[in-house]
Amino acid sequence: MRGERAVLGLSLVFVVFLFVLLLFARSAYGVDLPGCLTDVEPYTKGAIEQIAANRYQLRYVAKMWTFDPPEVRVPAGAEVDLYLVTQDVVHGLQIPGTNVNLMAVPGAIAYTKVKFTRPGTYYVRCHEFCGAGHQFMEARIIVEETSPGANQ
Repeated sequence: MRGERAVLGLSLVFVVFLFVLLLFARSAYGVDLPGCLTDVEPYTKGAIEQIAANRYQLRYVAKMWTFDPPEVRVPAGAEVDLYLVTQDVVHGLQIPGTNVNLMAVPGAIAYTKVKFTRPGTYYVRCHEFCGAGHQFMEARIIVEETSPGANQ
């Protein structure tokens, strides 16, 4: 009985420790957990839209073997709400150099938020095997330098 209580107590301490680490990662590093929206009808056309100063909404549609839109441009420092749907099979979306890693499941919308602080080209890749053209499935997010004094 005493051993069981010790194991249960250690398990509880471990769960609390992991929760504290999650809160620390979120506040100190801006790490956010991806979400899945199931109560919204999936959209059929990809697009990027500026919704506030230096804030964008990027809607990707994954389908064999492309991402729509194939290329987008945002200024450095932009915060992007990224949504992902699929029109056919399960796809993945990963952006190397960021913490973005989403799964596109038919009938649901995957969501995460990312801030692009460094200018450059970020490649969007499918990380879930989706058929014969999987290795060619990619898109680009081009993060452009902002000129000094530009409105953001």
